Amino acid sequence: MSITDYGFDYEMSPDKNAGVPARVTAVHKGRFCVVSDYGEGYAQLKGKEYYYSDAVFPTVGDFVLIDFNSDGDSRIIKTLKRKTYFSRRDPDKGKGEQAVAANFDYVFIMQSLNHNFNLKRLERYLTCARQSGAEPVIVLTKADLTNDPMPYVLEAGSVAKDVKICVISAKTGSGTQELAPYLQKGKTLVFLGSSGVGKSSLVNALAGEEIMDVNGIREADSKGRHTTTHRELIMLKNGAMIIDTPGMRELGVWEVDDGLADAFSDVDELAARCRFRDCKHKNEPGCAVREAIQNGELSLSRFESYLKLKTEAKQSGSASELRRKKEQKFKNIAVSKRRNRKDV
Repeated sequence: MSITDYGFDYEMSPDKNAGVPARVTAVHKGRFCVVSDYGEGYAQLKGKEYYYSDAVFPTVGDFVLIDFNSDGDSRIIKTLKRKTYFSRRDPDKGKGEQAVAANFDYVFIMQSLNHNFNLKRLERYLTCARQSGAEPVIVLTKADLTNDPMPYVLEAGSVAKDVKICVISAKTGSGTQELAPYLQKGKTLVFLGSSGVGKSSLVNALAGEEIMDVNGIREADSKGRHTTTHRELIMLKNGAMIIDTPGMRELGVWEVDDGLADAFSDVDELAARCRFRDCKHKNEPGCAVREAIQNGELSLSRFESYLKLKTEAKQSGSASELRRKKEQKFKNIAVSKRRNRKDV
């Protein structure tokens, strides 16, 4: 199998002598699973290229250049330019960014038709999906658990009017045919959703074989244990690829200004009609947003979601800028020390 089967285009790296092109299929604490024309293997970062420069650290789905080593781990020397990218605020570090996936064509935003369905969470995922640059698709799973999925479809459609909504059951196979247009050779999908939503079950259903472990859920609250413990790129028999991600109990947004504008275009359009350009949508006269809430054109709940995500995005932007300055400071110190050692 060629690296081009994994979606690589040689125009991504015009200099064919710079290294061997590969794609990252999984990450394990600094050790990367990669696939190239030489097959599957492991690789580690080349320190000089990554720790003493502004290089982008690779994540699952990234195309990279490697110094291939047939006798052990290869070395990743460069992360190639991404066409799409999904990240979140790191839940462990609090203020840092955590890369989730890169170079995908579609984002399957998954919620199940039980207690898992949550409109505010859906708005949050839609914002991040829009920011990524890929096409979002809402996949409502476990259709076998309800006699009438239409109320869920209408509710999801109220916050995603231009997004395709598919109702499926991995257990019975119902509705999975609706996903066929997205499962094309060379295309990459990323699955996003909380624990117990059925991501692993859907991977198995689409693959036609049991390639992912599946855990049950607690019927009392529809919560499940993490089946997927790390992000992984899976190649299906038809040549389509799926990036499965661990269930996310928390999806803190990270620099999503563009995604917020797309996901909440209705709020932005109303804000543009306010009398004052710097309207805070509180007590100002001529506020089109407040008027829309009063007459029922815009729900207060949706506006509150918008404000919350906008505040998070602003805080993340400030944290990101501070982080970049700190990283640059340490890189400058490291470069200075290296130069001093050479001069001695």
